[in-house]
Amino acid sequence: MSDPVQRSRRGWLRAAGWVAVAVFAVLAGRFWHPYYGFTRFVQLDEHDHRSGVAELREYPVFVYAGYSGYDGAAYTQLAFHPDLSAPEYRTALDNFSYRARRILGSALAWALAGGDPARIAGTYAALNLGVWAALALLLWRVLPVTDARSFAAWAGVLFSAGALHAVRLALTDLLAVTLATAALALGERGRGRGALGVLAAAGLARETALTAVVGLWRGPWRSLPAWAANGLRAAAVAVPLGLWMLYVRTKAGPADQGLANLAWPVLGWIEKGGAILADYARQPDFRWLNTTTLLAYVALTAQAVYVLKRIRWADGWWRVGLANTALMAWLGTAVWEGHPGAATRVLLPLAVAFAVLAVRERAGWAWVLAGGLSVFSGVEALRHVPPAEREFAAGRGAHGAWMARAEAGWYGIERAGNATWAWAGTTGRVELELGARPEGAVRVRLKLRAIAARDAEIRQGERVLWRGRLAERPEWIEVEVAPPAGGGRRVVLEVEIAGAPVREHAGREARALGVAIYGVEVR
Repeated sequence: MSDPVQRSRRGWLRAAGWVAVAVFAVLAGRFWHPYYGFTRFVQLDEHDHRSGVAELREYPVFVYAGYSGYDGAAYTQLAFHPDLSAPEYRTALDNFSYRARRILGSALAWALAGGDPARIAGTYAALNLGVWAALALLLWRVLPVTDARSFAAWAGVLFSAGALHAVRLALTDLLAVTLATAALALGERGRGRGALGVLAAAGLARETALTAVVGLWRGPWRSLPAWAANGLRAAAVAVPLGLWMLYVRTKAGPADQGLANLAWPVLGWIEKGGAILADYARQPDFRWLNTTTLLAYVALTAQAVYVLKRIRWADGWWRVGLANTALMAWLGTAVWEGHPGAATRVLLPLAVAFAVLAVRERAGWAWVLAGGLSVFSGVEALRHVPPAEREFAAGRGAHGAWMARAEAGWYGIERAGNATWAWAGTTGRVELELGARPEGAVRVRLKLRAIAARDAEIRQGERVLWRGRLAERPEWIEVEVAPPAGGGRRVVLEVEIAGAPVREHAGREARALGVAIYGVEVR
């Protein structure tokens, strides 16, 4: 192929790569909130918020209603005290000793935040965004991406269910597989010691990452000295995790080894297939969600079959694929259940190994596409952005972030295009939550209107901040709010209008309207 054609192809591939990165940035960026940052990813629920470490209540973290928490909430809490010194951990974390083994992501967040508790939760929540970008760059070179087939394999890993669910739930799997991939890349360049060090670090993100040590083994395969050296390599990468687990034991007691996640070979995989088919009848309203789970299941199966169809023992990537195919066979119900199930994350090293093998061996398009079918489940993970409960407005300025909630008195928040408003009868409460404790008065602007020209007041407790006449057209009113008592971060304002409200229509369900709020700003 001529140089101009090669340059043109490389240019198109780079452009396609940047488009893929932009798509990810848009999907993930939709979860950013001016007050909560990326902490929607953490999946912290009300129970975690009440019983967790004090920093969760001290600084802004997005809280999900009810009991819908996930493991990322535990890793976020560990990031506040990665030395495990917080006494609350014993009661705040479900299975403290087990969670604490996967400390690397939490420790990295603490370090990147400079130990500042106000930044730690947001830093941990956003950590996987940088990890995803690092894996994208690393895998582009490892494959390498030189044509449409290799680009499809690259995108199949980065947009897989395992990768994007790890981002969506702020989990450690993506960090572990990125470090494992870097370790194998170093091993291929003959940098054995560096490879062992990086892989040892991966084990502190997720212990199953250490299965990738088989990719760093060296032959000849019938030589006892070679096997002895390989045994030393396996021991070397396990030492940091082993030492850390001893430390965890002193802080948290014996750790659950996670053996409940395993089952007799292949039974978990068979059970998952049956459950997917049964769910079409059991959950008719979730047909698309079930279909994406089926496609992810097919993708994992295709990756395993591709690895098993031909032995290539001399190839380190094949050995990694084989080790994770064996792990796949032993996974139990707890890892397979759900949409699509934790198996897609646990087996991310299999996805990477499959992609590398398929590209380097020029596998047919059918294999590449089948192995990438979990991208539908991956994108689905980032489709829905949960709203903040009762949020009316939010912003971020030079003095920190803030959020306003429409509390008691307002009928509910209404939206049309870029406009947001809420109606009340005669009185409505607005709660302001400030990201940082104010040192003095805070200037707040409220955009208000009346159902008809009426006298009105804005109060903070018993203190009247503004008294005047509201018109039928929305207008901005600025007030000076005293800092919260006791050094808190929450301010409650009350808007009250004089006169009787007006029913919006003659129907039984008509609301009695008096005053409406159209905007809030904190200066």
